[in-house]
Amino acid sequence: MSELFETVANLPESLNRFKVLALYKFADFKDCAELKPELALFCCARGIRGTFILAPEGINGTVAGRPGAIDELMDWFETSPLWAGRLRGAEAKFSGAAEMPFLRMKVRLKPEIVTLRAPEADPSKLVGTYVEPRDWNGLIERNDVTVIDTRNDYEVALGTFARARDPGTQSFTEFKDYVARLDPAQHPKVAMFCTGGIRCEKASAYMLSQGFKEVFHLKGGILKYLEAVPETESRFNGECFVFDERVSVTHGLKEGEAVLCRACRNPIMPENAVGSLCRDCAETAPAGAQERERQMQLARARGEAHLGDDAAEVAARHKAAKLKRREASRKTAGRWKA
Repeated sequence: MSELFETVANLPESLNRFKVLALYKFADFKDCAELKPELALFCCARGIRGTFILAPEGINGTVAGRPGAIDELMDWFETSPLWAGRLRGAEAKFSGAAEMPFLRMKVRLKPEIVTLRAPEADPSKLVGTYVEPRDWNGLIERNDVTVIDTRNDYEVALGTFARARDPGTQSFTEFKDYVARLDPAQHPKVAMFCTGGIRCEKASAYMLSQGFKEVFHLKGGILKYLEAVPETESRFNGECFVFDERVSVTHGLKEGEAVLCRACRNPIMPENAVGSLCRDCAETAPAGAQERERQMQLARARGEAHLGDDAAEVAARHKAAKLKRREASRKTAGRWKA
């Protein structure tokens, strides 16, 4: 396998049926439209599924396939005339899955590989200080460091680091509003983290552009930390949400126990579920959610995939469902909140 990528390839035997690749790099991809067709064809021909996002600022994605197919993809990235040299130094991480965690293969063109809508945040020009997983505990335990979880609220609720602040965002674009409420003078040292590192790269670039002096971020994100740091030394509490059918992973990148609420698609721990629903949905929308669950069970009994099983759709579905519930609760209260 190519040495151009930082990889985690030592997976437990029980997880080796499918290999999951999480990859991103900020780079000049102004010709991203030309890269899409060949990438899609290469992956589909080898049974690889998942999503790659291409944008002028780079590439981001998570895909899964048989170990040999993913190895072929990595080699192709290095040798293909269109790709050779483009991904040198890319952040790439491997984990495993007992079952294929995606329904289909998608290669999408977007304005950004991680949407912030802040042109001043350009990680290819300015970025925070990378912190290796082995050095992370010492940093976040310092009293003079403000620790920030840059992920969305439903991800934070499933698991996060001790002492970390939750910005309470429902989408990454809202992170700018959170930063606007922070005074750089009162937070001279900031340490941030996310799932795989990509959001932190852009978030650190943005905070530096807003006058924050020292900004650190966890290299490789929570996934790298859970792989590299022994559980006995870990400061991460809970499980790490991932956007596929595994739902979550834990220490050693083992599949977690979290499940998705069949109504709002929030990740929840089994002990907090009411049947197949989260507590909020069990109170507000049991009928529709129960019908959804019934249809999914029927599809599984027929040996068919059901669209509702695809956790890759969780972000859009989660946001729409949450906004709908919020609007309903506001109307019921007879007032609107900011």
